[in-house]
Amino acid sequence: MHRSGTAMAWNVFKFCTALRGLGSVMILLVLGIVGVTYYALVLCNYGPVLLAATGALDALVALVVLVLFHFLLAMLLWSYFSVVFTDPGGVPPNWRPDVDEESGETAPLSTAEFSDLMNSQQSMALSDTGSPRIRYCRKCNQLKPPRCHHCSVCGRCVLKMDHHCVWVVNCVGALNYKFFLLFLLYTFLETALVTLSLLPHFIAFFSDVEIPGTPGALATTFLTFVLNLAFTLSVLGFMIMHVSLVSGNTTTIEAYEKKTTPFWKYDLGRKRNFAQVFGNNKWYWFIPSYSEEDLRIIPALQGLDYPVRSDFDGQGL
Repeated sequence: MHRSGTAMAWNVFKFCTALRGLGSVMILLVLGIVGVTYYALVLCNYGPVLLAATGALDALVALVVLVLFHFLLAMLLWSYFSVVFTDPGGVPPNWRPDVDEESGETAPLSTAEFSDLMNSQQSMALSDTGSPRIRYCRKCNQLKPPRCHHCSVCGRCVLKMDHHCVWVVNCVGALNYKFFLLFLLYTFLETALVTLSLLPHFIAFFSDVEIPGTPGALATTFLTFVLNLAFTLSVLGFMIMHVSLVSGNTTTIEAYEKKTTPFWKYDLGRKRNFAQVFGNNKWYWFIPSYSEEDLRIIPALQGLDYPVRSDFDGQGL
């Protein structure tokens, strides 16, 4: 029995190590899909139509498609690499809570109290959503801020961790969650645009109409349509799920924990929940960045401090 448990732990470790190694491969795969799509839509189809200018209407449609495509592609890549290269948020060295929630005190913990707490927490497994008590990570040997979870792939605690995404080769957490959501949004809009733009060509592929272009270009167009249709449908479902999570001010991990929690203390209402992720400045809602004012007045954007509902009394959690 002991050998079996050891083997299982070893297999999980190897799985996490393999996920770390997927980094450059997944980025190249994303860029490859973007490249194939660009070749099929711009170089094989709508680019030649615009240059040939066989008709005013055809040229106008081609221009609109190409302008929208390049705009959405730029926003998609900006959001994507913002998720890839932005640290999701780690626990600062020697972090300690400003409030001793365990005893209900509002003063910062003293050095002696902090040391006693560290020693006592090493033998206890505490839940963030099941108790207001301070939590401790045995793997990192440090205290865990509210809504923080340990990622086995990254090998560290991540602030407001949502999940580890192999597509962005990074954890999705407090500091890059908005960027991830924008990546989903622009991926959906981009793939939907490509799907609709290539639909007439896809239909013509199965008809008796003679289609101009080389066999390679026709095959690439067919493949691009199928790929983008698949991504449109899958990303749509993922977007709907995350819209629900944002509206309730929860994460993917917390959504499973909430099933046994009748009262969610971080649900501040849809408007305030939205601001906890996107900020208050409307000019920044659709770009992977925050205004300095939002970063200053909304502590949740920093990932360490989260306001709770006014009717929360600490009971039942």
